[in-house]
Amino acid sequence: MATMSQTWSIFIAVLTVQLCVGKKSCAIWSSAGPVVKLGSSFEVFCTFNCSCKGSMYSEHPPTRQSHKVWNSTTISHNVVNITKNRTFSCHCSCASALDPCGQDISAGHTPDRPKNISCIYKERKVVFCTWNRGRDTYLRNTSVLWVRTVSGNHTNGPVLYKVSSKGTALPSASFNVSTSVQLISVWVEVQNPLGSEISITTNYTLNDIAMPSTPVLGPPECSSRECIIKVAQSVMTQHLEIQHSAEAETWTSYPDAVVRNSLVQVQSLKSYTMYNFRARSKFSSGLWSQWSTNVSSWTQEEAPAKELDVWYAESDSDFKQRVYWKEPDISIAGGKITQYIVKVDSQNSESVCTNVSADARNYLVPFCANCEVTVWACNSKGLSPPARITSHHTKVRHPQDVLTVTVDNHTISWSKPETTLLSAYVVEWYPKGHKLEELRWVRLGSNDNHTVMTDIKPYECYEGAVYVFYNNISVSRTRFTGVTTLESAPEAGPSVQEKVEGNTVKVTWTDIPRGQHGGCITKYTIYLVSNGKNLQTYSISASERSHIISDLSPAAYSLWMTASTAKGEGSACQEVKFFIQQETQLSLLLGCLVVLLIFLFLLCLYQISAVKQRLLLFSQCLMLDVVPDPANSKWAKECTQEKGKMNLQLQPSNSTVTEEEEEPILVDVEELPKQSSDTCTPTDVSSPLPPQTSLSLLTEPATVLYPLTTYIKSFSHDSDSSDNTQTSLDTNITVDYISSHGPGNIDEEDQEDEYEEEFVRMMDFFPSHNIFKEPLEFGRKLTLDAVKIDCIDFFQNS
Repeated sequence: MATMSQTWSIFIAVLTVQLCVGKKSCAIWSSAGPVVKLGSSFEVFCTFNCSCKGSMYSEHPPTRQSHKVWNSTTISHNVVNITKNRTFSCHCSCASALDPCGQDISAGHTPDRPKNISCIYKERKVVFCTWNRGRDTYLRNTSVLWVRTVSGNHTNGPVLYKVSSKGTALPSASFNVSTSVQLISVWVEVQNPLGSEISITTNYTLNDIAMPSTPVLGPPECSSRECIIKVAQSVMTQHLEIQHSAEAETWTSYPDAVVRNSLVQVQSLKSYTMYNFRARSKFSSGLWSQWSTNVSSWTQEEAPAKELDVWYAESDSDFKQRVYWKEPDISIAGGKITQYIVKVDSQNSESVCTNVSADARNYLVPFCANCEVTVWACNSKGLSPPARITSHHTKVRHPQDVLTVTVDNHTISWSKPETTLLSAYVVEWYPKGHKLEELRWVRLGSNDNHTVMTDIKPYECYEGAVYVFYNNISVSRTRFTGVTTLESAPEAGPSVQEKVEGNTVKVTWTDIPRGQHGGCITKYTIYLVSNGKNLQTYSISASERSHIISDLSPAAYSLWMTASTAKGEGSACQEVKFFIQQETQLSLLLGCLVVLLIFLFLLCLYQISAVKQRLLLFSQCLMLDVVPDPANSKWAKECTQEKGKMNLQLQPSNSTVTEEEEEPILVDVEELPKQSSDTCTPTDVSSPLPPQTSLSLLTEPATVLYPLTTYIKSFSHDSDSSDNTQTSLDTNITVDYISSHGPGNIDEEDQEDEYEEEFVRMMDFFPSHNIFKEPLEFGRKLTLDAVKIDCIDFFQNS
């Protein structure tokens, strides 16, 4: 009852004031006042000046709130768990000419107790204090710093100062003290409309909180390994700390840097490196000053201090080897690398030096079995120590030193060989099929047994090898493959081509594009379908690029391929179609038909008389040359005029005759006996011939042993002239052979018979003119039927 009567008393007083003013249509207030705690509940009342229908609004834009009607002039709204500042207003329907009334309600917290009071005694006898105010109260706070000072003689007693705080984010206050003050005690009081709090008291000795001013650093002057920095301070301090850091490195401190003539020397730096410097100072006691502003400078270059890390790889395609080197670390390079120098030493040729660009990381050298390659890095100050690599290490495999390599994800480990000769390991790796382009390697000591592969891309298949060096003379190598980080089924299939030969098809394919492998390919699968059914599959090794399918039946076929990884089978490639035909004798029949047509065509041509004549002339050209009749020669006619023995002398000719044969050769000629009475037998070969002898071949004897034929024997195998032939004629009979080898036994008739039979067999080989049913003539007086030739010498001459 007492509270209610007090509330109504306040209401009546407020209403009386507003009615006296006469400007408001109502009065509004809160049961908890204008400032409330966050999360509290209370009521807001409105009392109007006249009886009307009233309403209450809140928020922005104004929103009508539910209310409770107390009487014709008073309403109220119940606020539950307020979470922010709010504004309430009341409106009356009958008092349109008067302004509505309103009330702002602020919500917040009571202040926390201040803590972590920190004070600094600066050079100009100023003490600066800060503290932590705690949580935000969402209200206006008032902070007061209380200070009690005690001088050294303690005669004046403590002095109390009241200092208002500045700022709200981090409250602070400062005050001056005299030089006689040695001790201070400080505490903080904070208050707002909801309450107040006081911190605990903190005591300080000024010497313990004395802080010098922040040093000022000048531009550094640096050589390759040290920098000199100028330091400026307002007062002399006992301690100076210098810190430096290179790019992306932590700060390195020199806590007691020596200052000489305001200069500080910083040593043990890296060459050609950008360094940042900062400093702070301190009295013999007290606090460190704030860090100075950073200053920066580059150290100068120097010649590279260490040899390059060099490795090599051999190319199987062009018989060349490529030498690789890693970009030297900036601490090793000693400066900006301007170029590399590569020298190739060979036992079979002179040394060759080549300057290589600073951007290059490898060099292609001709393949040689005993080459040694040396690489230098060069900057503005000089060359690095030489780094040598050779490809003529003796490749060995000790049975007791078999290396077992284990691949776990992208970690390569191996068992250490049991030998004391081991000096180093080199582990190399590269994407499969791209060794020369993306070779990576790491050089390890003899006590290492594992390494982690770096620069590994996902969904890529890697392979490599572990090299073991024995006293840098011999080396063994163990390969590994199938290394990948992430893996998936291939995104595409291989590109396929087919070649059909009979009932066999050869399938060739190209590798999947590198970005679509999905990891390491484990196998290929060929799918073959005949006539839309009968599916057949063929599993092929991942290293193969062709496969032959034989013994296929005649049909229409469809073929496609897929690739697989450890994660599954990928999508298929394009489908190819081909046809296996039934094997027939069509080619043989076509060949026979062509031959038959050619034969019929030639047969038809032969029926034409002009063509026949040309064929006859052509056949005559193929026969032996026409043999002239010796009886028609001038020499024979001259001989018929002489009697008895004939003097046969060789005439000069083109044949090859020695000087000893230039004398005349006398030949005895014996005539063959006749079988009839008309035949006369000569008793003396050397007797002269009867003058009745006729050389005409038109006169035929009554009976002869042989046909009327002249026999010819050549004196020289090399002469074609008729002057070098000799003939002997009887007056009534045919002439026998004249030997070309001097006098011989003409009585050997068996030998004559053999010559005749051999000649007949030879003449049977050549075409006869009777084949053409026409006489074959060879000149005006000579026919083939009237000539016999010594065929033995004929073939010898040929």
